[in-house]
Amino acid sequence: MKLANRALNISPSPTLAIDTVAKEMMANGLEVVSFAAGEPDFDTPEHIKEAAIAAIRAGKTKYTPVTGTCYLREAICTKLKTDQGLDYKPEQIVVSAGAKHSLYNTLQVLVQPGDEVILPAPYWVSYLEQIKLAGAEARIVQAREENGFKLTPAELQSAINTRTKLLILNSPNNPTGAVYTVDELQALAAVINKYDFMVISDEIYEKFIYNGTKLVSIASLSPELKERTVIINGVSKTYAMTGWRIGYAAAVQPVAKAMGALQGHSTSNPNSIAQDAALAAINGDQAPVALMVAEYRRRKNYMLERLNTIPGISCVKPGGSFYLFPNIKSYLGKSYKGRTINGASDLASILLEEVQVAVVPGIAFGDDNHIRLSYVCSIEKIEEGLNRIAGLMKLIK
Repeated sequence: MKLANRALNISPSPTLAIDTVAKEMMANGLEVVSFAAGEPDFDTPEHIKEAAIAAIRAGKTKYTPVTGTCYLREAICTKLKTDQGLDYKPEQIVVSAGAKHSLYNTLQVLVQPGDEVILPAPYWVSYLEQIKLAGAEARIVQAREENGFKLTPAELQSAINTRTKLLILNSPNNPTGAVYTVDELQALAAVINKYDFMVISDEIYEKFIYNGTKLVSIASLSPELKERTVIINGVSKTYAMTGWRIGYAAAVQPVAKAMGALQGHSTSNPNSIAQDAALAAINGDQAPVALMVAEYRRRKNYMLERLNTIPGISCVKPGGSFYLFPNIKSYLGKSYKGRTINGASDLASILLEEVQVAVVPGIAFGDDNHIRLSYVCSIEKIEEGLNRIAGLMKLIK
């Protein structure tokens, strides 16, 4: 038996792999502190759960329209208008089984073999694999730490060629927490508008911004940019609904229509019950979101301060998401118990095996000089995990 090349070329998700190992260690009785998962530790708010229960009792267990119920798509249009000042019609919204699914659909209909996708690094792990699955090639552009890990107009310009079809922007960013300002987006837009390519704006962490401002979508800068942009979002992070699997894309009509056709022959409609829950999330009480963001701000500040006190570790202050991306370059080439640390993967293995702390090596995001830590666990767990990290780092020579 020979598998298709597309299957052979896929790399497993490092973040999920590390989280799986950490959970197995916990199941075997080890007290693991996991900073690996990108999953809120808050529970789904009660009014959202009740909406799902009501949907089941009302018999809403049948197929829905492939791209989602009309009332959910209308609610998403209202949300985009309220939050971003963007006007979309329900037929321009495609609801899918999570934002990852929305991204997959988008890449499948926009790019093909011979195309290039500009991918700023550090990048979320699945972008690269989904580009490969679409048959395209990633033009990886390393965003510099001194620029807050944000792509500059000059860096964007240098990556553009005749094969450029698409740019992926993720703000707030996973793994760095970088958030693009209006001025920074406008500077990128000036370059984008000179060329004929599309933009994916992944806004899944939109509510997790800690400086008191709201997310600015590049699609909101001009009608021309809106025509070029596919917005990706969902309810997983904002409403602690990772398992409910509801994401969505907003795009111009031809793109949305193509995505709907693709989805019709793959997964069909997203879960009917989860759609009613998502409707309650978007239209309902937003106080639980504010509480969660406030708590993550507190945890972020504590973790950032502690990390920057560990000799040899430095960490840029993130603007959003719920990750920190500390620099561990000063430890490369050193050793622990005879094990040489050649990259972030080596350090991550040592931390997990020796002190039972799970982190994600930066190589998973295209940068082997950093590790990613999430702060979606209690402040007590964060304190314990950082104590273990600090203790081990003292022993690396």
